[in-house]
Amino acid sequence: MFLTDLWYFGACSQQLEPGALLPIELLGQPVLVGRGFDGVAFAMRDICPHRGILLSGGRLVEKNGETQVECPYHGWRFGTDGQCAFIPSLTDEQAAHTELSKISNQRFHVREQQGLIWIYQGKNQPADDPISLDLVGNAAPKLITSTVFDCHVDHAVIGLMDPAHIAFIHRQWWWRTEKSVHEKAKKFGPVPNGFSMLPHIPSSNSFLYRLLGAKPETEIRFQLPGIRVEYIRIGEKYVVGFTAVTPMNAKQTKITIVAFWDHPIVSLFPKWLIRKALDVFVGQDRDAVNAQQKGLAYQPNLMLIHDADVQAKWYFALKKAWETSQKTGTVFVNPVPTKTLKWRS
Repeated sequence: MFLTDLWYFGACSQQLEPGALLPIELLGQPVLVGRGFDGVAFAMRDICPHRGILLSGGRLVEKNGETQVECPYHGWRFGTDGQCAFIPSLTDEQAAHTELSKISNQRFHVREQQGLIWIYQGKNQPADDPISLDLVGNAAPKLITSTVFDCHVDHAVIGLMDPAHIAFIHRQWWWRTEKSVHEKAKKFGPVPNGFSMLPHIPSSNSFLYRLLGAKPETEIRFQLPGIRVEYIRIGEKYVVGFTAVTPMNAKQTKITIVAFWDHPIVSLFPKWLIRKALDVFVGQDRDAVNAQQKGLAYQPNLMLIHDADVQAKWYFALKKAWETSQKTGTVFVNPVPTKTLKWRS
């Protein structure tokens, strides 16, 4: 149902203060993301192996300099590595004969970089590091917003990468109007685990791009499992939009948008206004995809056409190639060619 042996976006760094817990749902399973009192992020299954209660209802405690998750039901404590560290109901004699090292909770590999917390989903050891964003260096995100689509991750991904819906779903003066539709041609090429709309001058029918000044250059990359990054360069300045399409379960997908910039014009706008614009924009996609589910409930055969739907075809081809490589143990071969696509939008 979901791709594995990949890094999934879990949370933003600023969502977790030391000593904080954050429950999320990822690939149909409850995951507890936390930050120890030492400042190090960790993740484990959000279920106590004793009686099944959610560990996120408990708290973090510090014992002998070690951060431990305390279960709210019986006080069992687990280190950030998932190992059971203490069972308070045991007598001294029972404790002496209980091998706590044999009691553990599933833990997940975590990487934290550029203000993003990544969680590895898979049985194997991570072969690669998570995606590293260009341009931003170690800068912290300037803005974060999120919403939930009531659909499978596939429909969220191809809905967001679909270029033909813009003139119908996103009709607003500051982005597109019906009269602004015209023919476009964009060159694409493969990147690790995905593809890129290669660097180009963005469409002249976007008011927001024109605000950034003369000759902005943009590149849009999509990479498995569901990461879209738009890089906009304006001379030596940048605006970077990171979008994570993260499957919560088979019927819900979380969309998280994180923005970075050092462009002075963008900084002139209040963050609440930028967030409002993003929420309106992605909310239109959410409403369309949610409405689509009524038709999909009847399991119709879907028709993907050239060239507007080729990115969706590439997405499914990438998934198939990744699944094949995992099943056979062979090297992943990116099926995406270098190609120019044309459509009207």
